[in-house]
Amino acid sequence: MIYNIRIIFIFILFLGTISCSPDENINNDQDDDKIVNTEDNCPETPNEDQLDTDEDGMGDLCDDDDDNDGITDAEDNCPLIANPEQEDMNNDGKGDACDSDIDNDGIPNETDNCPNTENPDQKDNDNDGIGDVCDEDDDNDGVIDTEDNCPNTLNPNQEDQNNDGIGDFCSPTNKVPCENGMANGFPCNDYDLLLNMPLNSFFADAGNDSWGWTDPINNKEYALMGLNNGTAFIDITDTDYPVYLGKLPTATANSSWRDIKVYKNHAFIVSEAANHGMQVFDLTRLRNVTGSPTNYTADKNFTEFGSAHNIVINEDSGYAYIVGASRSSTYGGGPIFVNIQDPLNPIIEGGFAAGGYSHDAQVITYTGPDTDYTGNEILIGSNENEIVIADVSDKTNPIIISTISYSNVEYAHQGWFTEDLKYFILGDELDEQSYGNNTRTIVFDFTDLDNPLYHFDYFGFTAAIDHNGYVKDNIYYQANYTAGVRMINVSNTENKVFSEVGFFDTYPNNNNAAFNGVWNVYPYFPSGKIIISDINNGFFVIKKSNP
Repeated sequence: MIYNIRIIFIFILFLGTISCSPDENINNDQDDDKIVNTEDNCPETPNEDQLDTDEDGMGDLCDDDDDNDGITDAEDNCPLIANPEQEDMNNDGKGDACDSDIDNDGIPNETDNCPNTENPDQKDNDNDGIGDVCDEDDDNDGVIDTEDNCPNTLNPNQEDQNNDGIGDFCSPTNKVPCENGMANGFPCNDYDLLLNMPLNSFFADAGNDSWGWTDPINNKEYALMGLNNGTAFIDITDTDYPVYLGKLPTATANSSWRDIKVYKNHAFIVSEAANHGMQVFDLTRLRNVTGSPTNYTADKNFTEFGSAHNIVINEDSGYAYIVGASRSSTYGGGPIFVNIQDPLNPIIEGGFAAGGYSHDAQVITYTGPDTDYTGNEILIGSNENEIVIADVSDKTNPIIISTISYSNVEYAHQGWFTEDLKYFILGDELDEQSYGNNTRTIVFDFTDLDNPLYHFDYFGFTAAIDHNGYVKDNIYYQANYTAGVRMINVSNTENKVFSEVGFFDTYPNNNNAAFNGVWNVYPYFPSGKIIISDINNGFFVIKKSNP
């Protein structure tokens, strides 16, 4: 009996040895993925990475609902991210929860200013980072669009003088074509009105100078409007939806006189306000402005001179010329030479008292017909009773080349070269009042800088005073105070022929010889837009009707 029990025990041990033999290990890893069945989250399907998206203990390869949202993978429009509602805004078959472009407008959600509504143009009228199509207050004036009588233009007071339901600051389009000699009450010829913003838009009482800046990165166009209390910045890229971005307040006191120029994406601003000096403002800051208009601070306040009437910049050399400083200053109101090649670190390198007080000037790197001065830096100063031509290449030793005056001189105010640099066009600011003549423009022959010659006088059609003028494409754009801006073809200057080819009168009250109306005009935007700063009626943008 004992013998039989021993035999049975030995047989059982033998069976145990067989069941533990190496050949039997393959049954512990049925899918041969090197993970034993008891630890494998998908034992019948190889999945060495053991991926389990919804962490339900069942590997994705054998889980028919990877995100555990109750929708099988075969029917789930977003199988790896739980979305039981299966929302698919753009109906592209990809659930919103895992769609990188929910509105299917080609803009990824993370950079889309309106990710849930298709808006491929990303238009954002008030630059608040919310696209217009999903912004309930497009102009960011605190009045929602559905109640705003001017939803795309800032007008928190909702002024509507004629009670037509359209706010005074806007219209269905700001553009008003010049038809039958008028555009929205302004006399005109061949130039359309694109935009007019009154002075109260900028919380100012009077306008003065203006200049422009085109952003080299995105080609947006900005107007810089001089005011009695500072400088306004306006995005005019789309004049139907202009954006007043804010103001750089005056450095000291308010003043009727302010002047602005641009170099290396910086604005340089002077004023006759006491101790104002030169403000330098980095215009690239305007690229990312959001929200309501704000008051800015200058990036640099350069105070090594006090007040000044004007600033001139030669962009080729990187020098600014401060003119019309105090007559008691170091150079007696003559040009002060400032190196602005590093815009935020200006350095005075000299000045020029010998030519006397300079009201305005043009400075160029000379490429004109007088080869004696090719490549030299030439200054043409409008110096009250005469024109002074000087070589300012050596900032420590400026040299007068020549001077010239003219009959009935009252106040040689400002002038500009023709594009071939043969002729210089001058405005006298006081002769209309003193002599009763119509607007007089004096033209000089500067073919020989050592021997400048009077060429002829051109008289306009009104008694208005002439102010600043600039030449582009053989058109002389003349800021003509009460007569607005006059466009004069100067292509036939050699034969003493000027012809007016257009105008836009921003001051329709009269054309008297008075200091009202247009202070400045800037015609250099690539788009053909022309900006006008009017002392009384604010900021204008116009454009040729038939370019």
